[in-house]
Amino acid sequence: MAEQRDLDFTYTTIDEIFRLSVGETGDYSGAKYDGDFSMSLEDAQRAKHQFIADSLHIKKGSKVLDMACGWGPFSRYIQEERGAESIGLTLSQGQADACQKNGLNILVKDCRYVKPEDFGTFDAITCIGGLEHFCSVEEWKAGKQEKVYRDFFQTLYNLLPKGGRFYMQTMTFSKNMVDFEELDVHAPKGSAAHVCALMVKEFPGSWLPYGPEMVIRNASPHFKLISQSSGRLDYIETIGQWRKKFRAFNLKKYWLYLSLLPRYIMDKEFRHQVEVFRISPNRVCFEKEIMDHYRLVFEKI
Repeated sequence: MAEQRDLDFTYTTIDEIFRLSVGETGDYSGAKYDGDFSMSLEDAQRAKHQFIADSLHIKKGSKVLDMACGWGPFSRYIQEERGAESIGLTLSQGQADACQKNGLNILVKDCRYVKPEDFGTFDAITCIGGLEHFCSVEEWKAGKQEKVYRDFFQTLYNLLPKGGRFYMQTMTFSKNMVDFEELDVHAPKGSAAHVCALMVKEFPGSWLPYGPEMVIRNASPHFKLISQSSGRLDYIETIGQWRKKFRAFNLKKYWLYLSLLPRYIMDKEFRHQVEVFRISPNRVCFEKEIMDHYRLVFEKI
């Protein structure tokens, strides 16, 4: 899995800039437009939250574990709109601090190792974007990727009752993914080798599953698949809307951008991060079908 310092670099470093751009409990995962790109980003994120809550049968009094909760948008939704009880987990201290300040029950804890004795069991569990960080490049090279996912589904199995549901959405590699040996930040700009290498820089320590089939296969025999849908086109639109919000003028935000200038000059790796921010390689990967994005609903057998 991505190391703590890697995740803090990706999430805690941009914490304040993100909240100034998208809101205190903004959603840093693909929205749900369902082809209606006239929707606002906020409405599309709300549609996603409603879809998840409906799929998991979340209602008043439901106890929900929100794994990889980010800035807590889904936790906030189910507490305010469904009257549910939510515990959120993140590995980013910056995210946890922001969530706690906004009244959400968010803790810094590795969700892969949660046990019933930690918080009890749950009526429903979500993991919105977390699986993307569970397997490292080194684990993939060592042939351990499927075991990483099997172990995770065992954790879920222990936390849910029979018939309990789990929702996840994750980026996956798709039909135009290139061999790992081809990845190169110095490859022609915009090429698959270039944008995939930048993706590794954006999410250090992380390696994606090869299609939803890999995830579904490793959920068995503990879980059956209830629904599956691609959010690739929705994510392309989501990233486009984020880019507009990140660039919208805000004096405090632009002062933060300026404060990063010395780091840009001195730190080569940070310059790669700026390049990531500038071209959004994940959006290019979705457009070129190097990557896809899936929403999956499972039920414990």
